[in-house]
Amino acid sequence: MDKFEFWDFGIVDFIDVFLVAILLYYIYKLVKGTVAINIFIGIIVIYSVWKVTDLLKMSLLHNIFDGFMKVGIIALIVVFQPEIRKFLLMVGSTNLGGKGKFLNRIKFLKTDAESETNVDIIIAACNKMGASQTGALIVLERNNNLDFLIGTGDEMNINVTQAIIESIFFKNSPLHDGAIIIENNIVKATRVILPVNNEKNIPQRFGLRHRAAIGITEKTDALAIVVSEETGQISYIKNGEFIMYKDTQDLTEMIKKDLV
Repeated sequence: MDKFEFWDFGIVDFIDVFLVAILLYYIYKLVKGTVAINIFIGIIVIYSVWKVTDLLKMSLLHNIFDGFMKVGIIALIVVFQPEIRKFLLMVGSTNLGGKGKFLNRIKFLKTDAESETNVDIIIAACNKMGASQTGALIVLERNNNLDFLIGTGDEMNINVTQAIIESIFFKNSPLHDGAIIIENNIVKATRVILPVNNEKNIPQRFGLRHRAAIGITEKTDALAIVVSEETGQISYIKNGEFIMYKDTQDLTEMIKKDLV
């Protein structure tokens, strides 16, 4: 029964637990709101049972779960392929120097003044563009750095205002094609070409803007807002899925919550 005895808890153990907690937090952030969250919970349950059967010396049941744990890693790679891609992109795109310092890349350690994007202004601009049936595609950067997309468009450094957004997507503007990327209330780039998702079946009334929004939100943790040029409808896309909302106020609150 020595396995049940408590061990000396030192500074290294604290660091170990802290890093595991951060890892689990980011994994949860990646799978939250997707079908993968149920699979993630199921894995935790199976792992817990596997460890408990080992502690209780339940050999037969432990061997069954042990076999599953050994070969299950291959199945997990297949099942969690999009989430693993997002996680590796998040780790690989974390800049340890310059303006993207490590602590600044961890959103929950930021202050509101440092990271708050003015969602009210963005939605107000979308409402006005929707009324005039002006197409728009706005990408809101979160943890995953989207600098790898800036080269496909024009790099900018403009504070977000309603007039700026409307002027960028004005039909006669040379900047209206493609997407804009916004981070920390700054327009980082315009005319950005996003990866288009051609695999997912979506209604024919949705065009390339919506497919591009699905593509970028599947491959990264970014949020996308699309204004339809045909109907003027505003669509909110997260994790490759259309998110339903009641009204623009509800949409604004949802985006603010997702940006935290």
